[in-house]
Amino acid sequence: MRIVRIKNQAELARALKRMRSGSEASPADQAVVAQLLSKVRRQGDKALLEATRRFDGCKVARAADLRVSAAEIRAARKALSPDFLKTLKRVKANIAAFQVPLKKASWRRRMRPGVWLGQSVRPLNRVGLYVPGGEAPLISTVLMTAVPAAVAGVQEIVLCSPDRGKGLDPRLLAAAELAGVTEIYRLGGAQAIAAMAYGSASIRKVEKIAGPGSRWVNLAKKQVYGEVGIDSLAGPSEAMVVAEEGVAQPAWLAADLLSQAEHAGDETAILVTTSRVLAQAVLKELKAQLAALPRRKVAESSLKKHGLVAVVKDLGLALDLVNAVGPEHLQLILKDTEAFASKVRAAGAIFLGPHTPVALGDFLAGPSHVLPTGSTARFMSGLSVEDFQVKSSLIRYDAAALAAAGPDLTAMAMAEGLEGHARSASIRKEKRR
Repeated sequence: MRIVRIKNQAELARALKRMRSGSEASPADQAVVAQLLSKVRRQGDKALLEATRRFDGCKVARAADLRVSAAEIRAARKALSPDFLKTLKRVKANIAAFQVPLKKASWRRRMRPGVWLGQSVRPLNRVGLYVPGGEAPLISTVLMTAVPAAVAGVQEIVLCSPDRGKGLDPRLLAAAELAGVTEIYRLGGAQAIAAMAYGSASIRKVEKIAGPGSRWVNLAKKQVYGEVGIDSLAGPSEAMVVAEEGVAQPAWLAADLLSQAEHAGDETAILVTTSRVLAQAVLKELKAQLAALPRRKVAESSLKKHGLVAVVKDLGLALDLVNAVGPEHLQLILKDTEAFASKVRAAGAIFLGPHTPVALGDFLAGPSHVLPTGSTARFMSGLSVEDFQVKSSLIRYDAAALAAAGPDLTAMAMAEGLEGHARSASIRKEKRR
């Protein structure tokens, strides 16, 4: 990582430009994904089997074998240690406890004489969840996506995750069953998104797709939007730590940055501080801790490409940097953490104080770790139960209320040149033979 001194808004803009360079998907990548989506849409299971063999290295012979069998899930449950099962249950309970208060309920209210307004809230019927595959099974992502859907009341929860030829991890399968997943498919990448969006002879399409993924997954989600709903385009992980000397310990800060950098080699890790002394101490700690990190090469790649230590003149400029970046994870270790947090306008999740590492949010605190990335926290929120609910407005007028509203309705309709709209109200007052 490098130390960059930022004194003003112009230097801030230049630092952000360097950090984001090369992050956009190329037209060639978009074309590749579009071609695969089209092929799955036309050929269904045949295309899914071909893509699974080619991209995931999973030699599935029949379309029926794409679905994980009930016997595999039972075996996975039996293979789970009692202690780990208890951990999964505690994590599930934490997530549910956070999501339940967020669940919307239907309501109806008399607004004035003769007028009732309200909202009908219901769960989606069938949703698709994507859980990326890599060197380690993302068991936490299963829980962070499936539990909110289950709390919402979704009846059919479909999960897709790539099988690299060795079978899906038993812990992932057991977590999926525990969280309420009803169907599991060994499908990864853009082809998994296509399967859930378009359906095939063996996989019924869903109404909405949620979950993080690679650039190929996000390109696919972007292109199928409209055919189905999507939650967001959650990409590589991002962490920004804002810290003050005398409050934050260098060793802790280095560990926090490495915890994000070790994901997959394309993560963003940023430290913002007013102290060059603290910045240098953190760099020294990073070097020492990297030497002992099992995923050293991955973390080094992330830090080299997307790591940054920003030394700013004051916390006001630090706040500007936070709101300009809109990080997925924002960790605040300051003398007055709460005051700073109250001014943050863009962040997926905010971790307050020296004893709240981002890893808590990644695994067990409760809020879903599927969060907006790539600065989309400026206008997007993290995954929640509300992503799996749909709402319909309810409107009811009686005859007297319609008559009272008539003049205003007519005035608005005529102003827009829509006489038929006005007529649809006035005709109800006419006496008909």
